Amino acid sequence: MVIVNNAYPDERSQLACRRSSGVVCGLIPILATPFLSDGSLDQPSLRRLVDFQLVSEVDGLAVFGMASEGFALTMAERRTILRQVLEIVGETVPVVAGVGSTSTATALEQARQATTDGARHLMVLPPFMVKPSPSQIVDFYGCLGEFAVSAGAEVMVQDAPSAAGVAMSPTLITELSKLDGVASVKVEASPTVPKVGAVVDAVGDGGFVVLGGQNAQFVLEEYARGSIGTMPACEFPDLLRPVLVDWLAGRREEAHAAFARLLPLIVHGLQPGIAWAVHKEVLVRRGLIAHATVRAPARPLDAAGVVLLEDVLTPLGWSR
Repeated sequence: MVIVNNAYPDERSQLACRRSSGVVCGLIPILATPFLSDGSLDQPSLRRLVDFQLVSEVDGLAVFGMASEGFALTMAERRTILRQVLEIVGETVPVVAGVGSTSTATALEQARQATTDGARHLMVLPPFMVKPSPSQIVDFYGCLGEFAVSAGAEVMVQDAPSAAGVAMSPTLITELSKLDGVASVKVEASPTVPKVGAVVDAVGDGGFVVLGGQNAQFVLEEYARGSIGTMPACEFPDLLRPVLVDWLAGRREEAHAAFARLLPLIVHGLQPGIAWAVHKEVLVRRGLIAHATVRAPARPLDAAGVVLLEDVLTPLGWSR
């Protein structure tokens, strides 16, 4: 049974955020990729999961992010997933497609495929494996931004050094913000709060959007420093949305109290190697996907891990 906690249906306008040429902002969950027990795509579960996000009144959706196990998907699977999500969503909310590759040529290949299939927002990791210099990062995003403009799309810089091993300073991100087609950044470089503040201060009020990541662990502090969006995992948008409504309405004490109740689950879903299994175990528990199957090198939860997760879920009313 799916339980949705839309606590403030009359205050949806509080989640409205500044937009510049359709830039995505607000609550944008990263969709998990449901698999059947044999490891193949579970499309009925994907549809159910997308419907749940829409009922939770999210501001956008993202596919092929880190929480999506995008690293383990084939190009054919990426096409199937993106097309299905876009079909379900229609014009309701924007959909962000992740691009993560090891070179400019292969990143452009992923971007071209995504825009051909209908994506208009691309969340792009810098090249990894061979670490680029700052000037090469500028050239890389310049190429991706130029392509995005030609395809009627826009680029979100994904500042995720823990995933890509590539650090980007606020000064460098400011330089990227001036490139054609580069419209936003998702800051996932710990500590995220001072980084968000530094980038917001550096880029000024020119329309470049700063969002937070890290499973929304510090979303309220990021909002306080100027972020206007967050991109967490997808198992708790119905609980996070009322928190953001309270925060944006000035009910800071209520927001912090509700967020404190959610925080143990958020932190539990940040564990390297098993984060994907945590997300999916919760989604199974909530009746949103059929199986908690993950693809290597992600690892399933062992029996002890399931017991520990149960302790986290019980206060939320999601115990077995």
